[in-house]
Amino acid sequence: MFDLDLLRSFVSVVDSGGFTRAGERVHRTQSTVSQQIKRLEDDVGRPLLNRSGKQVVPTECGERLLSYARRLLALAEEARDVLAQPDHEGAVRLGIPEDFAAYRLTKLLAGFSRSRPGLRLDVRADQSTNLRRELERGDLDLALLKRDAGGKDGIAVWPERVHWVTSKAHPTHINADSLPLIFFPTGCLYRTRAIHAIEAAGRSWHMAYTSSSLAGIQAAVAAGLGLSIMPEIAVQADHRILTAKDGFAPIDKTEMALVAAPDASPATLRLADRLAEFCSAVKAKAA
Repeated sequence: MFDLDLLRSFVSVVDSGGFTRAGERVHRTQSTVSQQIKRLEDDVGRPLLNRSGKQVVPTECGERLLSYARRLLALAEEARDVLAQPDHEGAVRLGIPEDFAAYRLTKLLAGFSRSRPGLRLDVRADQSTNLRRELERGDLDLALLKRDAGGKDGIAVWPERVHWVTSKAHPTHINADSLPLIFFPTGCLYRTRAIHAIEAAGRSWHMAYTSSSLAGIQAAVAAGLGLSIMPEIAVQADHRILTAKDGFAPIDKTEMALVAAPDASPATLRLADRLAEFCSAVKAKAA
């Protein structure tokens, strides 16, 4: 019989790539998580993780156990939800970036909400600067944030893969005197990064199209109104990715972070676990 706490720590270590961030996710110290993994390895009788270098990755045996561990934890959570069935669990206020709101995350949130009929889920899609502000002043319980790499707080963190994009059918003239840009309003991390990169290259720019909707930005790029920077999951078939050969160096050192309020409720932390698994799967698929 597997200990669910040990399995939960094992899954967290694999998803976060290390013991420190795994400890933050399961609310234990790094040494405690390390001891739990050692106990699990003793139970199994084989090493489950390769600890060489900074990155911790599962062994072949660990990979086999990982899928079973996820299923066991999901079943245990489902059983708790079914047996508890409280009349009212309060509310979880979640903030997510626009590009994730337009992605498969909506299906995950709908499933989570259906599994907890006593919980009110309040989801807000906005720019990360606004979400961070709302989280800090207590208006959100949990948020997925885009930010500069190296932030200290976060239940889980993933590097962002972003690209310069233009229209495939109507590409922007990249040697124009002034580059037309398409972005979210002021405060967008990608907008700031793009402007800095263009100005650092000694080039001029102008904002050709501004929209608070990801769909609007995607359509404007496809139509040939200008250039933009998008995360990999937002790049569409009618977009063309620009590279260093085109004169556009990669935009790096940005990350996605899942951050919870200091007094997050158990329901909030359960949703955080679901979101962390989802984002880890999305990033793994994009790698």
